[in-house]
Amino acid sequence: MSSDEDRRHSEAEEPSLISDPQAKAEAEARNGLRQFDLGVQIIEDGIAKGAGFRLRPSVILALHRAALEGLSQYAGNWRPASVGIHGSKHEPIGAHLVAEAIEEMCDYINDNWRDQTALHLASYVMWRLNWIHPFSDGNGRTSRITSYVVLSVKLGLVLPGAKTIPEQIVDKRGPYFAALEAADQAFKAGEIDLSVMEALLEQLLAVQLGKVLDSASGKNRF
Repeated sequence: MSSDEDRRHSEAEEPSLISDPQAKAEAEARNGLRQFDLGVQIIEDGIAKGAGFRLRPSVILALHRAALEGLSQYAGNWRPASVGIHGSKHEPIGAHLVAEAIEEMCDYINDNWRDQTALHLASYVMWRLNWIHPFSDGNGRTSRITSYVVLSVKLGLVLPGAKTIPEQIVDKRGPYFAALEAADQAFKAGEIDLSVMEALLEQLLAVQLGKVLDSASGKNRF
């Protein structure tokens, strides 16, 4: 049986800019920090805008660029060709449809910003961005931070807690993959059902905020 790490990663014909595995891992780690820092900056800017916040494709491209700079020749760009997802039955849309699909995703978030919950909006971005699979590589990283940005801006704060939702997902990807697959299957049946993803994000948010409570109460001193 494949491990979580072997599931749902992109299969695209793109030469790596860094061939050495250790150097690549170090670059990915550095870029991961840069991407999160950029995400926090976007959250703070979004909170300052208040009701004027709008999710735009340029935000998603900037977050992708931060994660893939120096690793991919397509950093900060939509994929130029078709891509497969190893370990998933879902077949992403053609490259020529990506830009329009991203616009539609952003429209959904912006049109439903006032009426939908933070968990629903974050879950929609998490699933839909993975469903579109707009990049040759880095789709998971970008969907997780974009979802986190939407969740945080909607809640109106930079969420405290040492173990963030994206970090928790990376540590244990199984439930995350299952939530994506559940949403994929519902969409095939003509429905948008994000209940599994919403439940997962609610659980992970509780863990993240619980770390703050543990720190305040001294439960994590040892």
